[in-house]
Amino acid sequence: MVSGNPLRPARKGKRDPSMNNKLASGALLLAALFGTAPPVQAQQDPSRATPPPGKTLVFVFRSDRQPVAAQVPVFVNLVRIGELANGTFAVATVNPGRTFLRIGDQVLAVFTLETAANRSYFVRVEALPGVKPVRTEVRLVSEIDGRRSIAQSRPVGTAPAAIAAPPRVQPPPAPVAAAPRVQPPSPPAKPAPKPVPREIARPAEPEGDWKFALIASTGAFKLANVNQVVAGLDTAYNTTSKPVASVEAELRHTAGFAMGAEAFYYKNDLVAAGTTGPGQQQVIAIMANGKYYFRAADWFYPFVGAGVGLAQAAYSGSLTGSAGGPAYQGVVGMEFRFEPVGLYVQYKHLASTTGKTGKEVKVGGSGVLAGVSIAF
Repeated sequence: MVSGNPLRPARKGKRDPSMNNKLASGALLLAALFGTAPPVQAQQDPSRATPPPGKTLVFVFRSDRQPVAAQVPVFVNLVRIGELANGTFAVATVNPGRTFLRIGDQVLAVFTLETAANRSYFVRVEALPGVKPVRTEVRLVSEIDGRRSIAQSRPVGTAPAAIAAPPRVQPPPAPVAAAPRVQPPSPPAKPAPKPVPREIARPAEPEGDWKFALIASTGAFKLANVNQVVAGLDTAYNTTSKPVASVEAELRHTAGFAMGAEAFYYKNDLVAAGTTGPGQQQVIAIMANGKYYFRAADWFYPFVGAGVGLAQAAYSGSLTGSAGGPAYQGVVGMEFRFEPVGLYVQYKHLASTTGKTGKEVKVGGSGVLAGVSIAF
């Protein structure tokens, strides 16, 4: 017989609180030892994500002014990172330096970035409506605008947040006679999975920032002056030049500016008073040009430019001799690029005066030229 309070079996459904604390502490310790705790980066808001130390994050997001149904493939340094629909984004981790983006499938848009370590870059892709196959416009945006757009977009390949978490299952009601049970709090709904940045290496032989182009053109050119004194004789010109030809060689940078050299040739008939027959004036101008190409679309590049050089006029027929002088020009036009060939149209105004003081002859004029360009 035992004295004092008799021993009783513990009631079903109750547990020592200290034992619960010990079990919870043990579970956390095991999770820490074996790495089963979810990484912090996977829980972060992608609009606030930062690159790993020494790396670069490149976000590519699609935002159409007029939504287009087709999806657009995205490649970073020749590696496919996903297909973008309107309102989606993808992200890649790259090494610092030159990074190449290729947007599209049948019609490609190529974009080059100079990236720095520990920074994030945001590239906006817009599909153009009413164009088949689908064409896109690509541009780099500020970090503020980019993060705002990423926060309003969804990563490619994820389910909407409304169906990302399974429905909560309620336990059956406890029997009336049983002791009340404490329902543990339900775990929070799991967030939609975030895209994992992919480590992408740069190509072994990337494309350079400069391209070499040859341009050949012809067209209509007219002298600015009809009557002049040439070699002391009153001379009347046929101001319409025939033939007219131009050959240019230029270096083009991906940022839009270009520099090069041009040889421009044109010929005009003339009649000098006191001579027995007609004569000809042939002019060749050697110019150093600078231009800037505006990227209005992947295939359309308006441009402006200016040049300086020397013009040499040579006379034959009823007049003989030659004279030279400085030349200046301004150009404006457009180029339709279908790599590597383009169609080229420009308006040119050339100003030049040849000869010695008191005997100058103005050989400049203006006209419209059209031709073909080939980029290498």
